Amino acid sequence: LCSALETIDLSGPWVVGVDIGGTNLVVGLVPVEGGEPCGLRSQSTQSERGPDATVKEIGRMVADAIEDVLSKEGGASDQVLGVGIGCPGSIDRPSGMVRTTPNLGWVDYPVSTQIANLLQLPTVLDNDANCATYAEWWRGAGQGVEHLVGITVGTGIGGGVMLGGRILRGASGSAGEVGHTTIDLNGRRCSCGNYGCLEAYASGSSIALRAVEGLRAGSQSVLTELVDGNINQISAALIHEALQVGDEYAREIMLETAKFLGIGIANLINTLNPDVVVVVGGVVGAGDYLFGTIREEAQQRSFKSAFEACKIVPGQLPETAGVIGAAGIFISEMPGQS
Repeated sequence: LCSALETIDLSGPWVVGVDIGGTNLVVGLVPVEGGEPCGLRSQSTQSERGPDATVKEIGRMVADAIEDVLSKEGGASDQVLGVGIGCPGSIDRPSGMVRTTPNLGWVDYPVSTQIANLLQLPTVLDNDANCATYAEWWRGAGQGVEHLVGITVGTGIGGGVMLGGRILRGASGSAGEVGHTTIDLNGRRCSCGNYGCLEAYASGSSIALRAVEGLRAGSQSVLTELVDGNINQISAALIHEALQVGDEYAREIMLETAKFLGIGIANLINTLNPDVVVVVGGVVGAGDYLFGTIREEAQQRSFKSAFEACKIVPGQLPETAGVIGAAGIFISEMPGQS
């Protein structure tokens, strides 16, 4: 359920956090005062079934989580105050609409209204990377700083910016789209339709694609054995597994990935001069090997004073940042909150 449950007042109040990802759906209940989420539920995102089916699954998962947590020693359902939702893509917060999300295939979908109607609870919608960034600032690696940039590396690459302790959303709500900054003028086509985006090189799906391309061109790797010759089954997680057993080709792929991320981070350091850049997502599992190269590349491309003022660190909430941040943003917008 959650390791902190014995120290939490089960009567609440609580806020539900919903993290809609291109790979997984995750939900949980977060206490209003902050802390570890309870009643966590996670399952794969079956995006091919469409957004309505996804919302129904979220409703079931949330209902199960609420039952799980509030059935312990008499918690009351009226102590669940609302739902914070994080979703990838272009978000229209005032209307609760997902304009477009390439990794899910949704276009102009009113996800906030749909979930509110299903659960009969107020909702707040934000970009999933904003949620993860807020979580790391509120409860993770960025606690206590004013200026923080978050980069989420998963199926795609997202980003969030905290300036002066507030999320920067921009004129149309699309600030922080780090993954769709261009790092190669004539580069790979990205899922967004542009060419040369950071996401087209360093997201989990792009890491796997680059590895497959190299194997087809004749590179040798234990990866081929790990998938019994079906290289289309290679994933970023499998490349990390090969790295752990000393595979040279996997090392080359991850080293190149780290350089791409370092370039993207240098651009952010030079533009925003943050105290901290937090990198979250599955690729963080490569640890010091990855981060050493990211820092070296960023240092080479950043202003000296800006780089020295900035820490580049892995996130501290690897499985729960999206849930904590979605709930945290809802809480921050409640009456009486600063």
